[in-house]
Amino acid sequence: MAIASPSPSAPTFSASFHSCRTRSTLFPFTSTSTILFARSHTLRPQTRLLAVSSRLNSSKSSGADGFVSPDNGDLNPYEFQHGFSSQNQRQRKGSPVFVTLPIDALSTSGQMKRQKAMAQSFRALSAAGVEGVIMEVWWGLVERDKPRVYNWQGYFDLVLLARRCGLKIRAVMAFHQCGSGPGDPYWIPLPQWVLEEMDKDPDLMYGRRSTEYLSLGCDILPVLQGRSPVQAYSDFMRNFRDTFRPFLGVIITGIQVGMGPAGELRYPSCPTQKLAWARRTYELGEFQCYDKHMLASLNACARDVGMREWGHGGPMGAGNVMQNPEQTEFFKSDGSWNTPYGNFFLEWYSGMLLLHGERLCKEAETIFRGTEVTVSGKVAGMHWHYDTQSHPSELTAGYHNTSNRDGYLPITRMFGRYGITLCCTCFEMQDADEKRMNPDSSPEGFLRQLLVAASICELPLEGENSAASLDDGSFQQVLKMSKFYSDGLQRPSFSFNFTRMDKNLFEYRNWVLFTRFVRQMSDGHIFRARLDFGGDMRPPSTTATAKLEAALAY
Repeated sequence: MAIASPSPSAPTFSASFHSCRTRSTLFPFTSTSTILFARSHTLRPQTRLLAVSSRLNSSKSSGADGFVSPDNGDLNPYEFQHGFSSQNQRQRKGSPVFVTLPIDALSTSGQMKRQKAMAQSFRALSAAGVEGVIMEVWWGLVERDKPRVYNWQGYFDLVLLARRCGLKIRAVMAFHQCGSGPGDPYWIPLPQWVLEEMDKDPDLMYGRRSTEYLSLGCDILPVLQGRSPVQAYSDFMRNFRDTFRPFLGVIITGIQVGMGPAGELRYPSCPTQKLAWARRTYELGEFQCYDKHMLASLNACARDVGMREWGHGGPMGAGNVMQNPEQTEFFKSDGSWNTPYGNFFLEWYSGMLLLHGERLCKEAETIFRGTEVTVSGKVAGMHWHYDTQSHPSELTAGYHNTSNRDGYLPITRMFGRYGITLCCTCFEMQDADEKRMNPDSSPEGFLRQLLVAASICELPLEGENSAASLDDGSFQQVLKMSKFYSDGLQRPSFSFNFTRMDKNLFEYRNWVLFTRFVRQMSDGHIFRARLDFGGDMRPPSTTATAKLEAALAY
């Protein structure tokens, strides 16, 4: 059902921290756009499948232990212990940990899925000392059918649940496609009306006709039924701000602006789904400069420098995506990447990406100014040719980073101009493991360079893992790299986004490792949390495990 703009007497939402049963009928509407919503499902007390016990450690005895259970219908004691009082927040030390929600947290119609399991999971995370959750807000779900018609209902329900469970939220403005196609269980395409425009004009897509993200070459052109892509992104963020205003700065404390495929500031040089493959380490990537808008820009820049022949397309001799870089004319150690032509092309190519990022940073900073939320942007970890001279996988992604040029400092400087927090991945990865597959790979080298650039510009930092690694070595590597960033900074600001919540996280051994990691990150605000199947720390029975996995089967 479509709801038009409300009259002045329409009810408003009051963001009270002590009310556990706020009705979705008090949904805050905007005055300029249509919002779709459906009847919300009441979150009733659940059957007892999982209990979580929590104890706050300190040098002094704290008296009785707190106990939280998902079947506890009265959440007031729970909210009191894990609430959002300003005094509690001022006392927090260390680095907070957030957990990314499952991709399919919402159905294709925009409704929250598996509400019982979600509620149990939220309570477990909160009892473990997790600061909050990462909520990916998909453009393809919210504004799916028509421009400026937004369906926020499922996300509104997630925010209410997080508030009830004492968790904060970081919202990711996901303007990209998820998954590889309709057969993918996690398939979330761009909005249908956007795909229709792309069918009419294939040059809205990058050169190899990728539907992951609109070409940045048409950023400011009115190609989406009279609006430019940047205007569409801005309208989306503005409507999110107006709809969720009562929660901003209180429950919703962070906004990450999607800037490309997988939400990262990069070109789709390699399909995102392939980046999870083991053989990704051999991917050179492809330059994305062959739609008419990108070619027009390249041609204009070539004319400006008096070299018209440089404006007809991407570099010759860049090779195939799986080729050895030393066997290509462009990427080999003494290749044309380090010639006047190569420098011209790479400066233009990376400059276009930087301009795209700056446009979005400027819009986001303006839209969320005064809301007390942290705005962040994400840089990709294209590390698999880091130990070569030319760094081909970085170059094709849009980062002009080579053995003789720092390609990340311009990005961190741009973020710094707009007060944007840097989010980056690869925190759990170790060179020793990656080099067994590819000697040229160096995730640690890449990450150190990026962290140095962030510290030079005094950027707050959000770390993230590349894969859901739940072994102790991965967690210790995260601690090591977070210390590398924080050491020497007078006012370091570091937090960690764990990707992502699934049933494996709540398996006994994984849960023990994860909660210990949260405890180590929190430093001064230390929780012990466990899945409690009977009051002790012995592994649960097969029956109990089966019940838990059924409840948390994401």
